Order: sequence, then structure tokens, then C-alpha cells
Amino acid sequence: MIETSRRSMWNINILRILRRWPTSSIIILGLVCFAGIFSPLLAPYDPSAISLADRHIPPVLFGGTWEHPFGTDPMGRDIFSRIIHGARISMFVAGVALIFGGLFGTTIGLISGYMGGWVDEILMRIVDIKYSLPLILIALALALVLGPSLKLLLGLLAFLVWGGFARQVRGEVLLLKQLDYVSMARVSGASTFRVLYKHVLPGVLNTVVVVATLQVGSVILAEASLSFLGAGVPPPTPTWGAMIASGRMYIDDAWWDCLVPGVAILLTVLALTLLGDWLRDRIDPRLRQLE
Repeated sequence: MIETSRRSMWNINILRILRRWPTSSIIILGLVCFAGIFSPLLAPYDPSAISLADRHIPPVLFGGTWEHPFGTDPMGRDIFSRIIHGARISMFVAGVALIFGGLFGTTIGLISGYMGGWVDEILMRIVDIKYSLPLILIALALALVLGPSLKLLLGLLAFLVWGGFARQVRGEVLLLKQLDYVSMARVSGASTFRVLYKHVLPGVLNTVVVVATLQVGSVILAEASLSFLGAGVPPPTPTWGAMIASGRMYIDDAWWDCLVPGVAILLTVLALTLLGDWLRDRIDPRLRQLE
């Protein structure tokens, strides 16, 4: 009886941990980050090495070999190696775009929410105009004129995310600036910069973290879409979107060319979305009160 009771308590504790922590998301993202960081060591082949004799080898579960566990693409390149190196590109692009877009958007949100009046009105109308612009068409036009490049891709993705930071931060600042400690700082003669930096910014950092986590999935998905359309990272650099684009013409005979990178995008974006939802629920005190 005692042994059975201990096992039951152990099972209950495990279930509580799984409910409180997004375990599956952490595992998936941990694998993606590990693969991206150590991709030169983990990849068994050069992701750009062409071997026409090995083209369209199926995955190991569908008649292939363990030499190419995910199969090969139309050029005979190892898909497993390209997926691993594609994870590094996705991590780098998402990280840089979020850093620049987050910094710019957070700054705009702080100024807009704190200053109010005509400053707030002008900045928010700029955000509205930003959301009305078709990113895909702009990206294709710029790629046609300037040529696809990593710098262009990073600029477009930073442009994609900054509006979300600006709106969310502005909403938090509108609440924070009415609190007593912020009013006291203003009355004491502190400059606007000091009030924003010392008193308002720390109060919005939780919001910034949640928005960044939720935006990572959108950035990775946008990068894959632009690479698919030819406006992303130029070849031969392996990206998940470009892998889908190169394999779409062979989907009837070699479906794994598109399916494997598609599943990688799906799992990564889903894990990031679930992690962002969990962070929002844990950090926001208003949501914690509903538990």
C-alpha cells in the first residue's frame, strides 16, 4: 500500500510539472537551438555538397539508408545536414531581427505612451500605416531591385516586428505613468529620459519578453516565406523555406524534399507559440489571478 501510494504521488507530481511547464516546447526548442549552435559538428555532410548520384534517396523509414536518415534533395544534398544548418540560419535571423525591431519598437512605445497628445497620435498613425503595407510585395520589389541578401532580409523582418512591440509597450506605459512612483519622479524634477529609463522601462520589460517570444515564430515563418519566394537568404545557404521551394517541383515523386523542412517549421513555430502563451499567462498578474 505504501509503495502504491508513493507511485501515485510521484505520478501526480510529474503531471503537475507537465501542466505548469511547457515541456514539449522546451524540448523542441532546446533541440533546435542545440542543432543550430553545433551544426558544423552535428551535420554529417556539407549542406551544399552536390552528388547527383545520390539524388532523391528516400528517408530511412521509407526504404532509405542511415547514411541519409531524412533522404536527399534533387541535387543529392543530405536533407538532415541542411535541416541542421537551416536551424542556425533561422535562429540568427530571428535573433537579430527581434533585437533591432524590439529596440526600435520599445523606444517608440515608451515615447508614445509617456508623451501622449500629438506625439502619441502621430506615432500610432505611423504604426497603423506600417501594418497597412504589404510586406511580401515590398520584399519582392526590393529583392528585384537590390537583389536578395541577408541584410535586406534582416531589415524587412525587423520592420515586420517593431509595430507589435510599439503597441504593446505603449499600452503598458499608459497604465504605468499614472502610478504614484512615476508621478513622484516627475514632481521631483527628474528628466523625461530618467523617468522613462529608471521608472517606466523596468515595468514594461515583462511585456517586451512576452512579445518577443510570441514574435519569434512569426519571424521564422516570414523568413521561410520570403526564402520560398526567392527574397530571402541567397543560395547556396540552406534555409527551410528555400528547401521547400527547391523541392516543390518533385513533390509527387520525392515528397520528403518539402515535408521534412515543412515539419521543422511547423514544430518550431508551434513550440514558440505555446511557450509565448505560457509566458504571458505566468508573467501577467491579471491572468494569474484567474487561476
